[in-house]
Amino acid sequence: MYHHEVVRALNLLGAYSLNITYRIASVDDLKTVTELSIKMCEGDYCGEHDDDDVLNAMQNLKMATFIAFDADKAVGFSRVDIRHESIWTESDIGPWGHLDGIFVLSEYRNQDIAQALVTMCEDWARENGCVEFGSDCDFDNDMSLVFHLKAGFKVTHRLIHFSKKL
Repeated sequence: MYHHEVVRALNLLGAYSLNITYRIASVDDLKTVTELSIKMCEGDYCGEHDDDDVLNAMQNLKMATFIAFDADKAVGFSRVDIRHESIWTESDIGPWGHLDGIFVLSEYRNQDIAQALVTMCEDWARENGCVEFGSDCDFDNDMSLVFHLKAGFKVTHRLIHFSKKL
């Protein structure tokens, strides 16, 4: 597949200094990915993350999940999907790769693991015909905003949703 390109990118990032390994998730990783998804959303509601939801995402051919391991310990994950609507890109030509979620355990942050996971998602999106890559975060999620900017994303839109009772 593209393993050699990912290994090259990870070596450039220096991500192997901790003996971190990366791979695409399989259905056998359901419990691991579910646990990391729940940790990603601790203290905040960001959708359902039970086994059924994670399994549906993992079986979707237009999505991929990658996991980072320190020995046998899962320390992070990322999920990429393919979108056909232009909600945050500069191009009207799709499809677009979308970073659907990314999380690294706090004690493993700032060690290029998240950047390596983004690189894997970008490669997967490129291999699936995408020419642009996007992501999003909550308006007040400053940590995510800083991460995205460091990862090479640029802000294309800022959006606030409104509602009222009828």
